[in-house]
Amino acid sequence: MLTMTLLNNSLRHLLISSCLLLSSCMGVPDNVKVIESFDANQYLGTWYEIARLDHSFERGLDNVTATYSLRDDGGIKVINRGFNSKTKEWEQAVGKAYFIDPVNADKTNTGKLKVSFFGPFYGAYNIIELDKPYYNYVMICGPDKSYFWILSRTPQLSYPIKQHLIAQAKELGFETDKLIYVNQSPEAVNYEAGRHVTQ
Repeated sequence: MLTMTLLNNSLRHLLISSCLLLSSCMGVPDNVKVIESFDANQYLGTWYEIARLDHSFERGLDNVTATYSLRDDGGIKVINRGFNSKTKEWEQAVGKAYFIDPVNADKTNTGKLKVSFFGPFYGAYNIIELDKPYYNYVMICGPDKSYFWILSRTPQLSYPIKQHLIAQAKELGFETDKLIYVNQSPEAVNYEAGRHVTQ
């Protein structure tokens, strides 16, 4: 009986710990706010990674892009792609994302999503800055300040805009002195700026 009680307590502790861990993966960092109004349709298409904080799943990759499209279940299909200059091969990860908060009255969403590349395990995808109404650049973070990205609709982002975003991120407490600026090779350019904009 004692063994069964200890086992049940251990399982209960494991479940509670797992729930806390998963909920922490869905959070928003301290003093950071997600955008309140976000049009998913304008966000679809390809984005070029301008800068990121280092993490294992993108380490060593250049020409990184993220491409978003609608899924049949109402979610968003995510394709992350980058070129590994050591292996001379493209690497790709396919995932899915879903909005966490209820839809706004004007049919927009808040910039708080959960994204998964590994089965049932989700992490936070928080949109904390977005160029409106044109959707030409965006800042994203994870559940804490160790995950941070700047994306653009074009392979290069103008210096004043980039510096403004970096200054904003630094003020929020992100370690901008550790940012990796992604090499987007000119020969890889194949885009039409502005086509994502709806009138």
